[in-house]
Amino acid sequence: MTAYEQLLIQLKSTPRAWLITGVAGFIGSNLLESLLRLDQRVMGLDNFMTGQRQNLDEVRAAVSPEQWARFQFQEGDITDLAACRRGVDGVEFVLHHAALGSVPLSMKDPQACHHANVTGFLNLLLAARDAGVKRFVYASSSAVYGDDTAAVKVEEQIGRSLSPYAASKRMDEVYADTFAMGFELASVGLRYFNIFGPRQDPEGAYAAVIPKWISAMLRREPIFIYGDGETTRDFCYIGDVVQANLLAATTVNPAAVNQVFNVGLEQRTSLNELFSALQTVLRRRDTVLPITQPVYREFRAGDVRHSQADMSKARRLLGFAPVHDLADGLELAMDWYQCNAK
Repeated sequence: MTAYEQLLIQLKSTPRAWLITGVAGFIGSNLLESLLRLDQRVMGLDNFMTGQRQNLDEVRAAVSPEQWARFQFQEGDITDLAACRRGVDGVEFVLHHAALGSVPLSMKDPQACHHANVTGFLNLLLAARDAGVKRFVYASSSAVYGDDTAAVKVEEQIGRSLSPYAASKRMDEVYADTFAMGFELASVGLRYFNIFGPRQDPEGAYAAVIPKWISAMLRREPIFIYGDGETTRDFCYIGDVVQANLLAATTVNPAAVNQVFNVGLEQRTSLNELFSALQTVLRRRDTVLPITQPVYREFRAGDVRHSQADMSKARRLLGFAPVHDLADGLELAMDWYQCNAK
């Protein structure tokens, strides 16, 4: 039995109290559904800037009425310290996922990125410290690696930030470490690589690549690739992200606390390979879908060329063991993507 399987049994028998910020977002709503299925008590905080009420409706439909009754929602903004204080009241674990999570958007509006991702983060740290929260788990990003030239990214080696978004996430890690040293607030940072799965927004100029491309393919629209298509990413299914969060929040290994961990699959997929994989899966479901080729554009400012996670630290200290490869994840998520393509 894996560490995660043991944890699920433990949580089911001993419910705890959690706060999820960004609860109406892609990752937040998946965390909410998983925790409610485990009969946990969950407070959720969201301002709906990027989160969707539809995501909460989907969670409600997916769990029992008794489980849904364990959820309390507060509409609010993490840049409001009072909202943060209300959110952490009575909770043991914070799963912080409220953010403006886009490299291109941060290049367009660095101030908005800093306000949400750094000022909001600091507010939540203050609230968690004062409330005596047991563990503060937060979303960092593989963007922190910046111009590090290593093909495989190791937590202890980072480069210079290539975007305000990357800088904001690096600043969050520094603040978390400072609060651990100065105020003994126990935290764990999770450097997400390229997460995908149900409830990932396919709309907008800054939509993640997988839902955006699927929607375009279904609409018979061209797919644009920035660069030559040999840029690589490490794609990780949302179910494994949930695993990482729950392990990080509840670990009793002192060596795992006040650390940052990669969260990825430890596999590198080029954008050209991703294009082919998506087209193959969709044409298997719809044989009349035309075979197309992508349209290549100039490289985009702030983008990292190659990104693959080294997962040895998370495996060793957290017991993290991802169970979905890219193909598995696409099959699990494709029904949702197809139903919600716009």
